[in-house]
Amino acid sequence: MGRFAIRYGDHVTRARRDGRPVVALESTIISHGLPRPDNLRVAREIEQTVRDNGAVPATIGMLGGELIVGLEDAQIEQLAGADGVAKLSVRDLALGAATRADGATTVAATSAVAAAAGIKVFATGGLGGVHREANTTFDESADLTTLSRTPIVVVCAGVKSILDVGATLERLETLGVAVAGYGTRRFPGFFVTDGGFDVDWQLDTPEQVAATIAARDDHGAGAGALVLGNPLPVGEQLDTELHDRTLAEGLRLLSQHGVSGKAVTPFLLSHFHSSTEGKSLEVNVRIILRNAALAARIAAAATPAHASLGFSLPQ
Repeated sequence: MGRFAIRYGDHVTRARRDGRPVVALESTIISHGLPRPDNLRVAREIEQTVRDNGAVPATIGMLGGELIVGLEDAQIEQLAGADGVAKLSVRDLALGAATRADGATTVAATSAVAAAAGIKVFATGGLGGVHREANTTFDESADLTTLSRTPIVVVCAGVKSILDVGATLERLETLGVAVAGYGTRRFPGFFVTDGGFDVDWQLDTPEQVAATIAARDDHGAGAGALVLGNPLPVGEQLDTELHDRTLAEGLRLLSQHGVSGKAVTPFLLSHFHSSTEGKSLEVNVRIILRNAALAARIAAAATPAHASLGFSLPQ
């Protein structure tokens, strides 16, 4: 794991000093993942959900080239409202620092920085992964290779369903990244409950996930992440026919407009938002709030002084 020059927000500094559980949160969902003004509202809801479930939120981002673990509310508001915020993967962190950029961290960058800061649990919506037609484009998210060398638990709703889910699971296996379903042996499909593929492992409680973290640390076997797929309940998923129809149209538009690389995911998510008349946004928000709640419970269970507090996951 590389070294990062990190400044900690005051609330994270206090949590580290007092041995309280901390959950890492990404900032690309604020600057690139959600439309304004929903992005700021949801960012605040995510942080509050972490607090309500027994942990301290540490939203990670960059301001003026300074990497911050635990953005303050005014700093989150700045990233939510600013134009031209850089999208920072791990490879971009040094460039962002050198040019004093304002930047939002992706899953890859957030995971790497969080692990460097000693944070063991990270909540996000959906992972990046292998893009469709990657056999010709070689388009694959840096999330995957970063997770192969980053000891962190990523609580997510699978990979974004706009990607090639099966190929992504194959790459995670090849890269040595552990994958488990939370309460299920089926890998979740982000907007939809079932992504169409089995997983080998199922964990049913925050305590089981915390025990997995402890076993990894004790055994020293493998330095990769644990991807924990937390599916939406069937009644909360996006209508599957609407999902499939919207995805097919979005992929057609991608080809028509020549969109590629980093622009693919925001383009398709924006298409989902407009074509489903906001229904996908509602589902996306439910996903991240549920994942934030579960991540907080896992972090609390993994922190001995807080393991018996008994916080419950909202239904």
